[in-house]
Amino acid sequence: MFRFIKTLERQVFIAVILVAAVTALAARGFGGAPRGAITAMAETPAVSYDRERQETGKGKEILAAGEEEILRASDGRKASNTQYQAHDTGELMEETSYGQKVVGYLLTQDSREERERREAAAEAVSSQDVSLSREDYQVLLRIVEAEAGICDMKGKILVANVILNRVRSGEFPDSVTDVVYQPSQFSPVANGTINTCKVSSETVESVDRALRGEDYSRGALFFMNRAAARGGSVRWFDGQLTYLFGHQGHEFFK
Repeated sequence: MFRFIKTLERQVFIAVILVAAVTALAARGFGGAPRGAITAMAETPAVSYDRERQETGKGKEILAAGEEEILRASDGRKASNTQYQAHDTGELMEETSYGQKVVGYLLTQDSREERERREAAAEAVSSQDVSLSREDYQVLLRIVEAEAGICDMKGKILVANVILNRVRSGEFPDSVTDVVYQPSQFSPVANGTINTCKVSSETVESVDRALRGEDYSRGALFFMNRAAARGGSVRWFDGQLTYLFGHQGHEFFK
């Protein structure tokens, strides 16, 4: 009997504890209209997952938009760089082409000048120096300018050669001034253009080259311009002298 009473007391005590526990949980909203703590705990992982999924989706959209914008900007920069590169390449090609043309022109000029120098060296005959006074030198410059001012360098040198050949020859006076001013020999003396002409730097170079011995004259002592000479002079040249060669309108005789 005593053992039965003890068992009954223990069961009542447990029942009282259970009732108290249930009452406390009910007071905190367990099973009421607001969602209870257990329900909230059960639903929290799902809600967090949905929010995370939504936010992740938005993040992906933002990331995709950002990547697209970056790609567009990158493509724009690439296109811009390509245009600049094409422009720079075009300018470089144009400048390179222009530079090649300039170099080609200069090389052609050098080749032409070198060829002319070789031809001149092959044709030129070295001659002994002639002593000139300062007056002789000025007279030689003026007669060459007056007679061959429109001629090329070789044409000017040829006129100087003839004057110097006469100085060396026993048939003519022995100074440049006397040779040039010998009566009825040179038309610029007769018409006065020897005193009015302006000596060019090319004429100075031509005379200096002739004085250094550059000679293309083949010993010529006379020259004339057939188109400008009087008929009597032309007949005398043709009948009394030996024709050697012609150059730029001048015919040279010996």
